Amino acid sequence: MSNPQQLRYSKEHEWLSDAEDGVSTVGITEHAANALGDVVFVQLPEVGDTVTAGESCGELESTKSVSDLYAPVTGEIVATNADVVDDPSLVNSAPFEGGWLFKVRVTDEPGDLLSADEYTAFAG
Repeated sequence: MSNPQQLRYSKEHEWLSDAEDGVSTVGITEHAANALGDVVFVQLPEVGDTVTAGESCGELESTKSVSDLYAPVTGEIVATNADVVDDPSLVNSAPFEGGWLFKVRVTDEPGDLLSADEYTAFAG
């Protein structure tokens, strides 16, 4: 499992890109996608919604289970990935590329986000 070095990670297995004009992209890690199994349904927050770091903001349903999606930061949703809603398998096949979930205008970031190396050690 290879976690991109330029991303930061939450202990709930979400990844976060560096902010571009205050907006970061969020997805789930390859580790989380593998643990879930084949993702068959994705429920994302709506554009305009406010999300709070550490709180549930959506769901991922797989052939094995339903898991909450957690916001790694606090902010306003500015975009969601319609491709993932239409084809949830993108979460499994390209978790760091086409399988991204939403973009958020960050207003607050917790201090406990992990580097790629820290996340790799955490996730085992």
